[in-house]
Amino acid sequence: MKLHFQQADLAESVNIVLKAVPSKTTMPILECILIDSTSGEIRLTANDMELGIETVAEGSIEERGKIALDAKIFSDIVRKLPNGIVTIETDQNQTAVITCEKAKFDIPGKDAEEFAALPEIEKNEYIEISQFSLREVIRQTLFCIAPNENNKLMTGELFEVRNNMLKVVSLDGHRIAIRNLELRGDCSDKKVVIPGKTLNEISKILSGGMDDMVRIYFDTNYLLFVFGRTIVLSRLIDGEYFRIDQMLSSDYETKVVLNRQSFLGSIDRATLLVRESDKMPVILQICDDVLNLQINTMLGSMDEETIVDKTGKDITIGFNPKFLMDALRAIDDEEVSLYFINAKAPCFIRDDKGSYIYLILPVNIR
Repeated sequence: MKLHFQQADLAESVNIVLKAVPSKTTMPILECILIDSTSGEIRLTANDMELGIETVAEGSIEERGKIALDAKIFSDIVRKLPNGIVTIETDQNQTAVITCEKAKFDIPGKDAEEFAALPEIEKNEYIEISQFSLREVIRQTLFCIAPNENNKLMTGELFEVRNNMLKVVSLDGHRIAIRNLELRGDCSDKKVVIPGKTLNEISKILSGGMDDMVRIYFDTNYLLFVFGRTIVLSRLIDGEYFRIDQMLSSDYETKVVLNRQSFLGSIDRATLLVRESDKMPVILQICDDVLNLQINTMLGSMDEETIVDKTGKDITIGFNPKFLMDALRAIDDEEVSLYFINAKAPCFIRDDKGSYIYLILPVNIR
């Protein structure tokens, strides 16, 4: 095999597939990136058996072939090569010679036939959305997934297609994030749970363009994302997702409309008095058209008033400040509406169009 690349093009392709290389594995071949030019295109692939990424690299083929190279060594070399023409050549002993200008590396490779190929899936059922929309909906929901695997379903996100709408849901036991997107064309109903790791990695490699589309194919055990010159294949999380509709309510005793950025800034200032190990709530006292935010910690106390538009009863309620800030940062609207039932019931942040709902459980402040 003998291939030629621009260093920047090769580095970009390596960085894309590197996201599917496992940090720990009992199978050394999975620590590799597969370079395959046997089909007339130069394909780079990484696969940790849960997440697989394949991209077509810009380059020219002088001699076809394939080899698996240690991902860390290979990526480090490519990243630090000078900005010039990179040549990768292999011999019969599975050694790769990488040259660029005056730099030359000889690194051992592994038999490409041992590499775990990505599973083939049926490309029948799919939806199509813009890369911008997919990246945004991930940003607006992913912070709500659980950080550990005590409940596997909480480490993923629900993607539910119904009536040509895509609903994306995440939760961690203390809060829920819901985003709704209208889809183009006719789509059959689907309901899958996608690992948070997959969505996090996809969001890093999407270009974000409104006119650049992502096609998402549904299979029994896998989901396939196709965009540009890249495909991402993810194993789905098994199990029936939580019945979210039973947790939502349109009833409220108090509604508050306020400036999102002003409220976010107030909470942010309050957290200056919270150590990372502390779990001190911010207390919201809503009376008439004033929201008074208070916090009292070992480092000091603070209170700040914000003018709001209130409907209904006065209320005093406490929240984890991080949960409020995460939700507010995920919303782009200038003004937000908060709905309260009582001091022990969840707070709902939602818009009139139904494009988003954030549910946050309060904390006991007595």
